[in-house]
Amino acid sequence: MADEVQALTKAFSGLGGLGVDEPTMVAALANWRRQPEKRSGFRRSFPGLFKEQGVIERCEDEYMLRLAAEFSRFKNLMVLWAMHPWERDARLAHHVLHQAHPAAILVEVACTRSAEELLGARKAYMALFHHSLEEDVAYRAKDKPYCSLLVGLVSAYRYEGPKVSDDTAKAEAKALGAAVKGAAGGRLVENEEVVRILTTRSKPHLVQTFKYYKELHGKHIQEDLGSEEALREAVRCLATPERYFSQVMAAALREGADHHGKEALARVAVTRSDVDMDAIRAAYQEQFGAKLEDAVAGSAHGHFKDAIVSLIVGK
Repeated sequence: MADEVQALTKAFSGLGGLGVDEPTMVAALANWRRQPEKRSGFRRSFPGLFKEQGVIERCEDEYMLRLAAEFSRFKNLMVLWAMHPWERDARLAHHVLHQAHPAAILVEVACTRSAEELLGARKAYMALFHHSLEEDVAYRAKDKPYCSLLVGLVSAYRYEGPKVSDDTAKAEAKALGAAVKGAAGGRLVENEEVVRILTTRSKPHLVQTFKYYKELHGKHIQEDLGSEEALREAVRCLATPERYFSQVMAAALREGADHHGKEALARVAVTRSDVDMDAIRAAYQEQFGAKLEDAVAGSAHGHFKDAIVSLIVGK
């Protein structure tokens, strides 16, 4: 009985991580049928979840909420997976704007989708919520310094061809350098020239512009953006999305990751599985010296773990 209790306790202990070990729990339902003494022994051996109160072991309210959240991870992943990509992005954006989710998710959606995908998400947003995405961003972020940047990013319809003007890229690298130099403690995210370049230029053009910036100034532009997180997120998503997503997944798998951080694991796995997951896996290996699927297998649990690994490796 001790081994069975230990196995079940371990299954529930996924609560600090990502998902729970559902198969072990299901087995306990069958194996412990008509054996209330086993369930009582489990409750007494798991004081983190149950607290003795008189003649019963009471389930802690906070732990009940956490348990419900862990069971919901697999459900939420499957809902995301089943949605049309345009609706999925529209709902992700709506959650950011109406439920205090990190603004970085909106930057992610705006900067890593193709022009047609972002247009589709805007159409879906209008159909679902009867407002334009741009309208809601402008209203909800009106008091934020990054408001103009966000409105520009979600409104973008970028050229996606390969042509890049070297002269223009060099000139805009100089303009970005001048903006950084002239900021002098002010907010770069409110600089009209910086916002214009990031919200209108094609991604190949921006990659070339950032290359010239590094040649001119000796370091990547991200290093000059300081604590301006919205700008840093936009630059990473536009120029090196595979490295951005590998870092997001690493943060989700880190011990002590917060609720939003953990949610990112399913979001990235679902939204990038058919797009650039192989590149993300390669970037993760390069940055962290381990296979992404192995890191997930070591941190996640149950059906949630199996689903994430399947999306990552494509099997």
